[in-house]
Amino acid sequence: MAILQVNNLRKGFGDTDVLKGISFSLEQGQVLAIIGSSGGGKSTLLRCLNFLETPDEGEIWVAGKQLLSASEEEIRQNRLHFGLVFQNFNLFPQYSVLENITLAPTLLKQGTAEQIREKAMGLLEKVGLKEKAESYPHQLSGGQQQRVAIARALALNPQILCFDEPTSALDPELTGEVLRVIRGLKNGGNTMIVVTHEMEFARSVADVVMFMADGVIEEMDAPEQVFGDPRSEKTRAFIRGAQEKF
Repeated sequence: MAILQVNNLRKGFGDTDVLKGISFSLEQGQVLAIIGSSGGGKSTLLRCLNFLETPDEGEIWVAGKQLLSASEEEIRQNRLHFGLVFQNFNLFPQYSVLENITLAPTLLKQGTAEQIREKAMGLLEKVGLKEKAESYPHQLSGGQQQRVAIARALALNPQILCFDEPTSALDPELTGEVLRVIRGLKNGGNTMIVVTHEMEFARSVADVVMFMADGVIEEMDAPEQVFGDPRSEKTRAFIRGAQEKF
């Protein structure tokens, strides 16, 4: 059974339809890379999955449970199915690295203070930043801040970890360190959705690639199909443009 099933998801802002009936499924442990030009609906889709936006219609199922037909309290709980890593880190500047990671689990009473701290230190070790536990965000590079953001998202045990252009604010050297962490998470069996402009990363790490354009899924298939022999002319044009750019 799919860990995630999305049916006919629609979202508009004013007179603009941003998502025009998005449907797809994702299996446990799979990595889905979402590619496409700006304005195609990629980030809005992630925000709907994470309940930062409310879809106008459609269904979101996680592990056989329908999440959208829920009360406000249930929606707050449903958010915990997903973790979201933003492109601009969104760390709390007044808190140390360790405090950034332990804040939400502490508020949600997900264990004793010692248990929460021990888990946070383990996550920092996983992302290669255990020695930075007492540092503050302004003392870290962009790549280090993004790795802390990944550890913070993992601290709540999400079933599906989402990334919204996780390297777009980083220079090439720092991009590499973040992508290495995401590769490691894949090897650990995490289910992930990654909106990315890194075509080589999408090709080499994703199990499935989705190309979105104008609010619809133009093409969704294995990386070798989407990059090697795309069926859609829009997909072909986008990939040609990306290759020419780099």
